[in-house]
Amino acid sequence: MFGTAAAFALMWAMAFPAQADTTGEPVTYEAASAQSWGTEETGATDEGSNDGAVVELTAEQQDLMDGDARWSASARLYHAGGGGATGNDSLGCRPIAMRTVAVDPRYIPRRSVLFIRETVGLRLADGTIHDGYWYASDTGGAIKGQKVDLYTGHGRGSMQPAMRLNMRTLTIADAGRFDGCPPSWDDTPSRAPLMAAATRNVGAAN
Repeated sequence: MFGTAAAFALMWAMAFPAQADTTGEPVTYEAASAQSWGTEETGATDEGSNDGAVVELTAEQQDLMDGDARWSASARLYHAGGGGATGNDSLGCRPIAMRTVAVDPRYIPRRSVLFIRETVGLRLADGTIHDGYWYASDTGGAIKGQKVDLYTGHGRGSMQPAMRLNMRTLTIADAGRFDGCPPSWDDTPSRAPLMAAATRNVGAAN
């Protein structure tokens, strides 16, 4: 007769089959995202927030905030590492934490620049304040219709700053198209004014 621990282990194995191949080798990033490995399905929460930071928007950002949304989609968070995921997204690019979005290309075209209003002002782990821009450069077999997966980085801990977005319906404006690969944070022109605004306002709020 099974002990409690053995029974729990058996139930866990049946509910969550192995995510890496039997050789122990890392699977590709594309394969992991296609299976939604590392995707969070927990309930909505207010955990992770902009903690009161006031963001000074550029004229473009203000227009995108005020204009009509092009899409709405239920968000999930996903990360690399937990399932052994390595490699590139569906465009052949390295995924960029808090920039790369996996979409259903029948609903949101790949290579769309997305302005997700709910992410403006989101404080990231390194203190960066999110400017709202994301890049539809990935897809996944489990992403159908009005769903998006937001890539948070390496490991489950990378999801912490964005947990309040999980399982939430996001308001998404069309901010254009991009060529090549999504830019890294260091290459993003709009980061500087947002960082400066965050520094001024957060200090005042505390």
